[in-house]
Amino acid sequence: MERQEVVCLGESMALFVPAQPGPVHEARDWTLSVGGAESNVASHLARAGFHARWVSALGDDSLGRAVRDRIAGVGVDVTDVRTDPARPTGLYVKEASADGSPVRYYRRGSAASGMGPELLAALDVSKTALLHISGITAALSSTCLDLLWAVLALPIRVSFDVNWRPALWTELDKGVLRELADRADIVFVGDDEAKAVWGVEEPAEIRALLPNPAEIVVKHGPRGATLLTGDEEIFESALKVDVVEPVGAGDAFAAGFLAADLNGESVRRRLRRGHLTAAGVLLTAEDLGEPLPEPIVAKLLDADAATWSGAHVTAGGVILP
Repeated sequence: MERQEVVCLGESMALFVPAQPGPVHEARDWTLSVGGAESNVASHLARAGFHARWVSALGDDSLGRAVRDRIAGVGVDVTDVRTDPARPTGLYVKEASADGSPVRYYRRGSAASGMGPELLAALDVSKTALLHISGITAALSSTCLDLLWAVLALPIRVSFDVNWRPALWTELDKGVLRELADRADIVFVGDDEAKAVWGVEEPAEIRALLPNPAEIVVKHGPRGATLLTGDEEIFESALKVDVVEPVGAGDAFAAGFLAADLNGESVRRRLRRGHLTAAGVLLTAEDLGEPLPEPIVAKLLDADAATWSGAHVTAGGVILP
């Protein structure tokens, strides 16, 4: 059976994390990893058995080669990643904190910021079931924004993660995020993001602003997530997790949800698979983490409400009630 194909388009950067806990200014050793919303989604989908293609641009430098190799190493198809001979690969540095991880970006003028609509001319999406993008790309440059409009005009199903990054939007019209989201088929947005960008946070208010997407997933942080589909509003609580730090968990949730959606699973299982995929990332300081054991995932996907709400995800394993 041929694997379903998903294309994820957006910037990924080299990521440096202190090798030991503590403030960045005290760090003597650093761990090199990869950070990028869309490649994170692609990586989780590849692990889930999909043909995941990551589309982007990297610099002709050692960091770019490291990023490409790391993402390819988890099974993602990087054939459509172009090498920019002039612009560098972006990078960022982050600390690890369960309450949120401070980050500093070095991405201005990066290779990915040079992407534009012409990228689609060489991109074959004839077998693609879904194309995933995020609001981060819209803020990188005017050509990147034009690229997203061109993606949303394609005769293909598109998912859009708002991925609000206030540092990128200081001089830009953040209202464009509503227009982009309303053109997509599936939208992911945190209630905190919706409050910051649009001044609303309740699922019904978000649906009123975005009447066109077939599915809207409103994330409520550690409380859970609500799926809006047609006239339905379905809430599923999040799992209890011993959080190391949260960066990357939103991408994992989106990937888990999309995997279940593409496989035709029920709305409840879509939300649960999102939470289960995110839980593996919450246990680590890196953006990808390790998936939970499949037998546990299978058991919790169809567990009764008491078992689901009583499950506790720890570094040593999942404790069931």
